[in-house]
Amino acid sequence: MKIRKTNSKLKLGLPKGSLQEATVRMFRKAGFYIGISERSYFPSIDDDEIECILFRAQEMSRYVEDGILDVGITGNDWILENKSNVVRVAELVYAKQSMRPVRWVLAVPQESRIKKIKDLNGKSVATELVSVTKDYFRKNKVRANIEFSWGATEVKAAVGVDAIVEVTETGSSLRANKLREIATVCESTTQLIANRKSWMIPRKRSKIENLALLLKGAILAEEKVGLKMNVLKKDLKAVLSILPAMKKPTVANLSDPDWVDVDTIIDEKIVKYLIPQLKRAGAQGLIEYPLNKVIY
Repeated sequence: MKIRKTNSKLKLGLPKGSLQEATVRMFRKAGFYIGISERSYFPSIDDDEIECILFRAQEMSRYVEDGILDVGITGNDWILENKSNVVRVAELVYAKQSMRPVRWVLAVPQESRIKKIKDLNGKSVATELVSVTKDYFRKNKVRANIEFSWGATEVKAAVGVDAIVEVTETGSSLRANKLREIATVCESTTQLIANRKSWMIPRKRSKIENLALLLKGAILAEEKVGLKMNVLKKDLKAVLSILPAMKKPTVANLSDPDWVDVDTIIDEKIVKYLIPQLKRAGAQGLIEYPLNKVIY
């Protein structure tokens, strides 16, 4: 691939593949609109100081380390796999399907007699994450033949390979392919990483730090909502005792001296339990609203 050289813009690597859609969505919440064409590896972005380039997450840390990119987004698993010397700017806990870390697991066919890693001594294991897997087996003092898999790794356990090491979010793909987990090799989160020389340039460092701040704010807001309501002052203590909050709810006087406005941020998953309780405690005019970013 021919990389266009530019000195003035921040060269940002975006992960092509499984993380691509989730990454574009996070950037949108952070305030950046990214447009991706099927025919181009250079997405557009509504920021004149940034140039985007698509790379596979597996390669990203090497291109950041070599200075082809100033900054990039990839998984911690691939940073470890490539043994890349980069600046870890921020941990961004999101994945393809969820807001949780992914796991690389050691798995065998459901009917296999293999129960633990020691049972794989002298056996064959297929994985894309070869270096990390070799280190894991070495730490456990097990000698196995670790072979690189070009993909469709789950299938290989059914056609002769004794075990696989594969990434999973929910475990559904492993179950669908009749595989059984026997160990977790490592966990991985998405990382914003920077080239060490770029990190030393004040203008670029400031831009990268701003990007990290906005992305972390977007991720923090992903599973939270705002909740506001009107409360009679005589009921305020009862309402506040029900509300969990990131810090303390905001309480503001209304034009009617007997009433206050209460505003807070809470986990979206508990709203359905809280609203009935708040209503019974005296809250009125309850409004739930989405958040784009939460910045501490």
